[in-house]
Amino acid sequence: MAQVILIAPAAFKGTLGPRQVADALALGARRAVPDATVLQCPISDGGDGLLDAVLAPASLRERIEVSGPLGEPVPGEVGWLDPETAILESASACGIALLTPEQLDPLRATTRGVGELVWEAVERGAKTVVVGLGGSATVDGGTGAGRGLGWAFLDATGAPLPEGGGSLAHLADFHGGWGLAARVVALADVTTPLVGPQGAAPVFGPQKGAGAESVKLLSRGLERLAEVMARHGRPELATVPGGGAAGGLGAGLACFAKAELTGGADWVLARVGFDAALANAHLVITGEGTFDKTSLVGKASGEVIRRAQGANKRVAVVAGRVQGLAGVHTLDGEGRVLDATGIAALGERAVREAFGLPAA
Repeated sequence: MAQVILIAPAAFKGTLGPRQVADALALGARRAVPDATVLQCPISDGGDGLLDAVLAPASLRERIEVSGPLGEPVPGEVGWLDPETAILESASACGIALLTPEQLDPLRATTRGVGELVWEAVERGAKTVVVGLGGSATVDGGTGAGRGLGWAFLDATGAPLPEGGGSLAHLADFHGGWGLAARVVALADVTTPLVGPQGAAPVFGPQKGAGAESVKLLSRGLERLAEVMARHGRPELATVPGGGAAGGLGAGLACFAKAELTGGADWVLARVGFDAALANAHLVITGEGTFDKTSLVGKASGEVIRRAQGANKRVAVVAGRVQGLAGVHTLDGEGRVLDATGIAALGERAVREAFGLPAA
């Protein structure tokens, strides 16, 4: 009986999308075992590569100009799963990849463009809008997205607050909102809460350019936002898992768009039929750009490993870089940035090692 190899990688951030990685790994797998049945199942956890993973190649994608992370116009993207279901990556409007390292400023960066994209999708007929969280340059608690949906954020004098997380410590109240005639589903790629020692500001602020004092200011701001959210009847948003995703955008969308906050990896794997493919597989290969201990907590590749091990399947990880992991068969680029050729070579090696075949 032919071997069945399931290829289920996430994106290699900044280089290749999940479909490109899957194609390269499949090429390597077929070189190792030419008569194998190779199943390709690109994945995402709601962050980078979400649209590539869940949209068919011929699906409609629209570019819509919205506010970028520092207010400049950027071409956000909305894809369509069907005529009434839109899907978008928040990073296309507020992503860290839209800025140079010198431009990073989470005290000012805003998620306004995400709210604008959601509104535009509903204006175009969406009854459900799926928002992938991840890769943002922001720690504004989703207040920018709220602004894009008609909400106003005021200080104690009744003056509007400036955009960004740096002003939230002075938040006195919010009001307004245009109301959405659509269901919003927010896909979190982490379980981080909005506030606390493991909240959005201390966990993600430094990655987005915040120094120690800025992290303290951002933390105070998100704590203040959580207090005002509680006053508006949403006390659970301070600590709900995933509320801190994308610098608090998870909690913000739950408050300002009545979004359902759910795990991105679970949602995507259900959407692409991963479990059905897993049932027939003899080997599972997953991967991402950097694979470390955080990959095992909410990330798509970590969820693939958990399910594969639970089903007693052989599993291998191909990554650009692997850090500090034991108990998982990993192959990496040893610090090199991997292109498709390098990924294919590691895919071939993973298959040969898994099935006890001689090296190429």
